[in-house]
Amino acid sequence: MPTPSMEDYIEQIYLLIENKGYARVSDIAEALSVHPSSVTKMVQKLDKDGYLIYERYRGLILTAKGNKLGKRLVFRHDLLEQFLHLIGVKKELIYEDVEGIEHHLSWDAIDRIGDLVQYFESDENRVKELRNIQEDN
Repeated sequence: MPTPSMEDYIEQIYLLIENKGYARVSDIAEALSVHPSSVTKMVQKLDKDGYLIYERYRGLILTAKGNKLGKRLVFRHDLLEQFLHLIGVKKELIYEDVEGIEHHLSWDAIDRIGDLVQYFESDENRVKELRNIQEDN
């Protein structure tokens, strides 16, 4: 099971590959605000654990296992942002809040949050009712 730090790296690598077509150590370091040497160490560990294939000076690619997890981590992050927006959290707080909670929820909790988001979004009156409650409070 990957650690929260490993998850952050896999998520960022997945996003870089999706957006740029590749992920270099320098890109990962910049995106995560860490030193390239830290990235190299983590990438080597992720390679050892089967999440990616890393060749020094040649770059890296996610394995099927890494790609599947990366996709799931991005989904989790996006879902939590969507949920916090839906329940009325201030936009400027959402990213930091998601970063603070995403590693502390089980996948079952994530699935239930997904159900709740789906429930509210399937009927716009539900969101309006929630906004009314928030205004009253």
